[in-house]
Amino acid sequence: MTTVSVKPADAVNKWVVIDAEGVVVGRLASYIALRLRGKHRADYTPHVDLGDHIVVINADKVAMTGRKLTRKVYHRHTGHPGGIKTTTPAKILASKFPERVVELAVKRMMPGESPLARKQFSKLRVYAGAEHPHTAQNPEVVDFKSKNSKNAKVA
Repeated sequence: MTTVSVKPADAVNKWVVIDAEGVVVGRLASYIALRLRGKHRADYTPHVDLGDHIVVINADKVAMTGRKLTRKVYHRHTGHPGGIKTTTPAKILASKFPERVVELAVKRMMPGESPLARKQFSKLRVYAGAEHPHTAQNPEVVDFKSKNSKNAKVA
């Protein structure tokens, strides 16, 4: 037996569409990070980008369990003294760019800041509405909500 190491030129990346309406953010982000890295494939090679292109639609209708909408806090720093800024998922979902909640969740589940991680993360496209401009790629539709009953918030 020999170990198969896939070359970057041999990588075939699929396109996948996921509807995020009513789906729990953390479970969705975990699944997306797995597909972006290519760990779902039998020929996974850690140093090669084998991940799929992921298109997430209806990102403004994601769900969070518990009281995370108001109690979870995102921090960022401007670089100036006293420049820490905080916000909550509820504020982000109500803002101009609600897709950032999904993007932040996926980005934090990817490996540390490396050129490969940035390249893999760039294959993620998140849209707040139901339309996306990637129909020409003939994406495969994945029904993530029905894979497990815990993926959807019951209310």
